[in-house]
Amino acid sequence: MGQLMRQTFIGLLFLITLLCGKKAHAQYNRDYFFWVGRTCMMNNDYQEAIRTLNTLLRFDEDAFEGYFLRGIAKYNLDDLIGAEADFSTAIRYNPVYTQAYTYRAITRSRLGNYDDALQDFREAIDLRPDLPGAYYSRGVTRLLNQQFKEAIEDFNKFLLQENKVADAWICRGLSYLNLKDTTRAYTDFNRAIKTNREDPNGYNRRGALYLEQKRYPEAEWDFNKAISCDSTYVLSYFNRALVYSSTHRPMKALEDFDHVIRLDSTNSLTYFNRAILRAQIGDYNRALDDYNKVALYSPNNVLVYYNRAGIHAQLGALEEAVKDYSHAIRLYPDFANAYLFRSQLRMMLNDPKGAKKDRETANRKIAQYRSRLSDSTYSIYADTTQHFDRLLSFDSKLAGGSFERITGHNGGREEMRLLPLFKFTLQRPDTALVVEHYRLQRVEDFKQKIGNRLLTLSCRDTNLEADSLVMLDREYTAKIKQGNTSWEMLFQRGISQSLIKQYTNSVNTLTQAIELNPGNPFLYLNRSTIRAEMIDFISSIDNSYQRITIDSDPAARLNNSSKRTYSYDEAVADLNKAVKLYPGMAHAYYNRANLHALSGCLPEAFEDYTKAIELNPQFAEAYYNRGMIQIFMKDTRKGCLDLSKAGELGIEEAYKLLKEHMKNEE
Repeated sequence: MGQLMRQTFIGLLFLITLLCGKKAHAQYNRDYFFWVGRTCMMNNDYQEAIRTLNTLLRFDEDAFEGYFLRGIAKYNLDDLIGAEADFSTAIRYNPVYTQAYTYRAITRSRLGNYDDALQDFREAIDLRPDLPGAYYSRGVTRLLNQQFKEAIEDFNKFLLQENKVADAWICRGLSYLNLKDTTRAYTDFNRAIKTNREDPNGYNRRGALYLEQKRYPEAEWDFNKAISCDSTYVLSYFNRALVYSSTHRPMKALEDFDHVIRLDSTNSLTYFNRAILRAQIGDYNRALDDYNKVALYSPNNVLVYYNRAGIHAQLGALEEAVKDYSHAIRLYPDFANAYLFRSQLRMMLNDPKGAKKDRETANRKIAQYRSRLSDSTYSIYADTTQHFDRLLSFDSKLAGGSFERITGHNGGREEMRLLPLFKFTLQRPDTALVVEHYRLQRVEDFKQKIGNRLLTLSCRDTNLEADSLVMLDREYTAKIKQGNTSWEMLFQRGISQSLIKQYTNSVNTLTQAIELNPGNPFLYLNRSTIRAEMIDFISSIDNSYQRITIDSDPAARLNNSSKRTYSYDEAVADLNKAVKLYPGMAHAYYNRANLHALSGCLPEAFEDYTKAIELNPQFAEAYYNRGMIQIFMKDTRKGCLDLSKAGELGIEEAYKLLKEHMKNEE
């Protein structure tokens, strides 16, 4: 990934300057522009390189090497869509251009388009099976795509020819590690270190494996060595802090966390861990300061409020503690621990009635959880009676509200805000909504069949008060107990349960409705949305963190977007069924696009948003979200055009974002 690919990149540029051949005068100009463009790129001045290559291509439109070089420059500026287009043009002018296939594959891999990336790698390898670089890059793509056995095969082929590349050993070691073969992973990390003893990455990988195996002295030695190789490498200090904490040296751990924060002042995971350590040694005031920062960076993470409540209680601020436990319960109504501790505090605040109610609720939640342990679908739904004061590893990030953001690279400093999923919900008609959508007769017929005046198809939050929602849920429950077990009544009960955040019960109820009416696409639409929302809450309570992926750019410039730990496969399967039953439902394509985006599959999300817009040219939310997708993929101009259209159709947020992006462009 690193040194070899940088050398390959420079070698390619030099080679391209030797491939020019026309008349003497044209030859001179062509060589001159290539030389200037190459020099700019080697100096990391990619914008100037693009301007120079633009001049070349105006005079020589079929100079495929120029498109290739410009693609490299765009790629290094994170203009992935533009880079892909230039590599494609280079291939069109020269269909046997091996390097263009390789770099387009890498670009597509970064965009999450693994299928097309792998096809490009096949083309490159078919053209030049003797070149090792394509095997390496394809191995990384397969590693990111969780095709671990195939990745190992590719790294084997690469290492047969190039066994002095430390990153290749590390990548193969990671593949073995994902296959639970720790022995071979250790051997490969060892070989990586022997290959390049000055690279901190090898020591960190091996140290992390030692740490996982609780071999603390060996792990500490590796992290010390990594720091001696690069004193600015955040990961080394963070990992060493975990070793210090695990070996009961909290003050040294705090020193390393302090160092991480000096290097990266917005690292919320480090603030979270430091808060836990400070609380463990009784430094409650400073622990509270750290939790306040985490709440600022991750406002939808239930553990932040839960842990902060404990700090407030230690400091005697019982009412503040109750507020935080209540906030945690609002975010996650099945959180038994929060009810238990709030019960104790309410007793101390002379509220025995509230304390008793909380204690009974907690016991009921615990019993419900234990009854589901044999069900693989819900066993992941977080044991709410466990403790949540352990330190978290660096290969994770605090999870936030997935329907409000997708965090990108650079520690989550870039974010994309999407409008939420559509579902049938309950709203008062007099204040419901904003944007006038196209009317589908089939939707209107469905609403008439249900016969509930509050029922509407929307992506907005309900405008009914919490007490009203609880009363409606009780009303539906009473009717079901009285014998009305029709799919219509079960559907309404499923909606009310979801609105009071009883997600597991809601999914079960909607499943019963589907069993009675398996041909209704709207039932699948709602179950999909509830499943996706449930995952969002699971992620905040079950330490759902995003995996840090490796650098897979041959020019060592690629920062891969992290992927969420949890899978939306069941939710997507429901939408696939809905689309099959009702191909004309734009909302199903829109929802599926959102889930693709949350899974990091941005090209697939773009396609589904486009399909939704084809079905409904006035679909304001689809324009808005497609605009965000394109901006996130660095196609700002087209993204802003979509945002403009969304604003024209009534999405006020679009104009705020347009203003922000215009300001950034300036």
